[in-house]
Amino acid sequence: MIVLGLTGSIGMGKSTAARMFMEAGVPVHDSDEVVHRLYSGKAAPLIEHRFPGTASNGVVDREKLAKRVLGDPEALKELEAIVHPLVREDEKSFLREQRGKGATLVVLDIPLLFEVGAEGRVDKVVVVSAPAGMQRERVLARPGMTEAKFEAILKKQVPDAEKRRRADYVIDSGRGMEPARLAVERIVEELTSNAALDKPQHLSL
Repeated sequence: MIVLGLTGSIGMGKSTAARMFMEAGVPVHDSDEVVHRLYSGKAAPLIEHRFPGTASNGVVDREKLAKRVLGDPEALKELEAIVHPLVREDEKSFLREQRGKGATLVVLDIPLLFEVGAEGRVDKVVVVSAPAGMQRERVLARPGMTEAKFEAILKKQVPDAEKRRRADYVIDSGRGMEPARLAVERIVEELTSNAALDKPQHLSL
């Protein structure tokens, strides 16, 4: 079974790519979705214990938590020390399940793949990228997003150029949506046919 890591900085179009892999029949483990689930499950009491007032009725308030950790590297590390092991546990369960089902290709959607050193857990990496101006426009259009929040998020992410350099595939989402499905299907076809990839493939998403 080939494990493909999917990543990309905020606003690059990674979630769209993940959805298209699913539509192409590839099982996808979504780390963000797992975190959402954990925030209303087993992680909630642990986070509330460390960051009092950020959870109520067993559910973490993401806005309150963000205010506590953004701009505070030590607090962020403590939060990650709670959440990351739980996400890894869920990921391992997903991989066991898919191997049992005989899957030939799966996707691990990991927003901070390079930042947490997760490239060692995957066979290939696909990075979704876009021009910086387009990225900023997309992110600032999100509800509740500010320039300060955006800059704080960027500071904790590996620069896009570095991600592109380290990728096996680079999908450029700045070219529009029309070629998206074909781009994803090409990746799926190449990986499931064990095609050798000697350099990043710049595909249009």
